[in-house]
Amino acid sequence: MTLSFGARLHAAIADRGPFCVGIDPHAGLLLDWGLGDDVVSLERFALGVVEAVAPYVSMVKPQSAFYERFGSAGIAVLEKVVRESRAAGAQVLLDVKRGDIGSTSQAYADAYLDQSSPLAVDAITASPFLGFGSITPMIDTARKHDAGVFVLALTSNKEGVEVQGAITDGTTVGGRMIEHLRELNAGAAPLGSFGAVIGATIPDPGLDLDFNGPILAPGYGAQGGTTADIARIFGAAARHVAPSSSREVLRAGPDPQAMRDAAARANDELRDLAG
Repeated sequence: MTLSFGARLHAAIADRGPFCVGIDPHAGLLLDWGLGDDVVSLERFALGVVEAVAPYVSMVKPQSAFYERFGSAGIAVLEKVVRESRAAGAQVLLDVKRGDIGSTSQAYADAYLDQSSPLAVDAITASPFLGFGSITPMIDTARKHDAGVFVLALTSNKEGVEVQGAITDGTTVGGRMIEHLRELNAGAAPLGSFGAVIGATIPDPGLDLDFNGPILAPGYGAQGGTTADIARIFGAAARHVAPSSSREVLRAGPDPQAMRDAAARANDELRDLAG
């Protein structure tokens, strides 16, 4: 890859819209599709979603846990999802929320961000709550391979405020994560490669969220987040937001056109935010 992840995502959003589709084959959705809870059904479901939406949206976000629960066969399906999504032109953000220290952090980085790995993706989610410096191997590996990292910052789960709302150095922990990202993305054009995960349903954060990097906003659509919420929460930074939903699209399956139409409707609602 010759362009940074930030540049690729910026171009993809301009071309295809900001909506990010989660590819989350949990057991309930498999059942809703008339499928079993087995690896054959997992593959049929996941690749069906890829075929329906990956050629049309800017980014897809498979949640690794739903594949890992089937063991090595599930990981093999995840590899196909990544490979076919990228071939269709979508950026692939693997939702793994990894966070560790030292050589283990580096091993996670090598697994997902080194482009010679069979599980290489465009970007991953990461947890910085062992200290932001603990994910330095992921940041450095992403820089080396033109990949990206989305750092948990202001998530919408009710438990998150216990850590993210704690005060450190005169700001909240979540606010400090944003400051780190602002430093990492300084001077990047058209967009930095280091993003934040910020829920689409949180209260007013009281922070400047325009840190020259991408923002993943889960919770859009079926989980209650609206276009008005995106504008309210992010303000000027809304142009860098990729609102994400899985149920908003996946519950329209297994009909591929119905899933494609659901993604198109979301993009139509959101396109003005991309500026």
